[in-house]
Order: sequence, then structure tokens, then C-alpha cells
Amino acid sequence: KEAMSGAEVVSHQAALGSVPRSIELPLDTVRANVEGFVSVAKAAADLSVGRIVYASSSSVYGDHPKLPKIESEIGMSLSPYAASKLADEIFAEAFASSYGIEFIGLRYFNIFGPRQDPKGAYAAVIPLWVDTLLKGERAVINGDATISRDFTYVDNAVDANILSAYSNSGSVNTAYNVGNGGETTLARLHDMIAEILVDLGGVNSKPEPVIGDSRPGDIKHSLADISKAKNALGFAPDVEVMDGLRRTVEWFYKSR
Repeated sequence: KEAMSGAEVVSHQAALGSVPRSIELPLDTVRANVEGFVSVAKAAADLSVGRIVYASSSSVYGDHPKLPKIESEIGMSLSPYAASKLADEIFAEAFASSYGIEFIGLRYFNIFGPRQDPKGAYAAVIPLWVDTLLKGERAVINGDATISRDFTYVDNAVDANILSAYSNSGSVNTAYNVGNGGETTLARLHDMIAEILVDLGGVNSKPEPVIGDSRPGDIKHSLADISKAKNALGFAPDVEVMDGLRRTVEWFYKSR
């Protein structure tokens, strides 16, 4: 409440991330992502905050096979993390109805950028691979190299948040995809990272990745339809995947 005092809009980005971690630690995931969300929403209601923009996730689409992902079509949740983010969207509907707060949920698709933590068992793939290759080791692709994701540079996610904070009242109480609107296979992602590191002098040659076991809760392909966010929020991703990767890899290379 102290942090929100006098605020018109609250940006709620905090969560306990990672699908594998949620499978290992489901209670921690629920406490952070669901109870934490409700705590934020209740404090905002007590202080008459007008709007909450919050982080949802592309994981809410679960096992729905359709590509690209459209906000109105979701499947069965495949992990506690996915369920926690879907629960946040349900609680947003309930709090909007009960307390009159405006909510906008942003379903992020594989956000990446500088300063992501490459350490630990639950590190995101891009910082993990950059760190691994800079150490002269081979990166591991979990599952198979044809798995694809809609990788989205962090600046695009920031733009979506700013647009959501100031959008008109006709855009609220719903969720939007925040992605780049394109697919990148893990094989291509690995090649792009390796090529950038070769250009920078971080590695001498492009190594071949190692194919590891599939991870529970993962889906084969993910691709965002961002037309709803474009139409309602004016969202358009300004930074393409390769440009974002170059900025990210350069940051890690210079920060060693």
C-alpha cells in the first residue's frame, strides 16, 4: 500500500518464473503468482487505484494446437506456472467486477534482453546459451532443434506496458498477446547467437549444439497473433529478433 499510495496505474510484473521450476515447486509458484497477484489487486482496490497492467504469459495457451495463438482460444494448462497465470486473468475479471479496477493482462512470448540471469537451473535459454558458448562449451537444445518460439525483445514488452497504462477505457479488462509475431526455431536461434559471437570475437567458430531430453510442460511451437494489441493499444514491435539478439549478445560479451 505504501508503494501504491497516490498511484493512478500499477504495473505488476513480479512473478516466480519458469515452467520446470513450477513443476518442482508448485506451492511456491501459487504463493508468488496467485496469492501475490491477489495481494496487489486488493491493495490497489483499497487505495482506489484506477488500473493494473500485469504480466500474464503465453503459457496460458497450454495444449491448444492452433497457430498463431489468438487470445480467445486457450487449451489445457500444462504446468503449475501456466495455471497460475491463467488464474491471474480470472482474478483480474473478478476484481474488475467487484471493485471497478481496470485490468490489462499482457501475455508475454519469450521475452529476452540484456541483464537476464544466465545462472541457475531455471535460466532462460538465450542468456544460458550465450554464457555457455562464451565459456567454450556446447549449448544444449532440450527436445529437438525444430521447436520454435516467438522470441520478443524486452524493449517491445516495455512499449506494450506503456501503451497499456495510457490506453483508452475501451481497451481494458482483457488480455493481449505481446510478441514479435514470428517464429524462430531453436536451431536457428543457436546459429544466430553463435554467428554474432563469432563476429564479436567471442568464439573462434560456430559449435554444433547438443540435443538433450525434452522438458515436461513444454510445447512444440508458439507464435503470437498480435493483431488485437495492434488494434486496441497501437502496439507494434520495433525491434526484430536479430537486432535484439545482437544487442543482447553484445551486452553479455562486454560484461564478462
